[in-house]
Amino acid sequence: MSNYLFYGITLILLILSFYKDKKKTIKALKKAWKAFNNILPELLGIIILVGFMLAILNPSVISKIIGDSSGWLGVLLSSVIGAITLIPGFVAFPTAALLLENGAGYMQIGAFVSSLMMVGVITIPVEIKVFSKKITILRNVLAFIFSFIVAYAIGKVAGGI
Repeated sequence: MSNYLFYGITLILLILSFYKDKKKTIKALKKAWKAFNNILPELLGIIILVGFMLAILNPSVISKIIGDSSGWLGVLLSSVIGAITLIPGFVAFPTAALLLENGAGYMQIGAFVSSLMMVGVITIPVEIKVFSKKITILRNVLAFIFSFIVAYAIGKVAGGI
């Protein structure tokens, strides 16, 4: 129901914007469409990948590997996968929700998402060029450690510990 409310409010604001300045509104809609088209291939690729993953790994397998019962080993595995994966945030959070719905644990998903957002194993070469090797490694190691702190905090709040 709340989705319909948001869509309704968006439509009303779009109509008001169109009424106030047609050119700016049309320009903004064109920019939004272009941005959407730019992220669509990534989004579809990730959705397909997650779909295959959920088809191959049923909820009981996901629960064994990164469920609540996997404990800190599951947190470590989730954190490593997050560190080496390059997924934008707008795809990571729906992916995390799908994994939670299919048996993943809160601590494990917390570690996955935090390392996914903060650690950049794939982007290290670019980061070294911009910063330095020492700072890049230090930043990534500290971010990786922080993903365990996030997992611990989520475990305390969600009752996983």
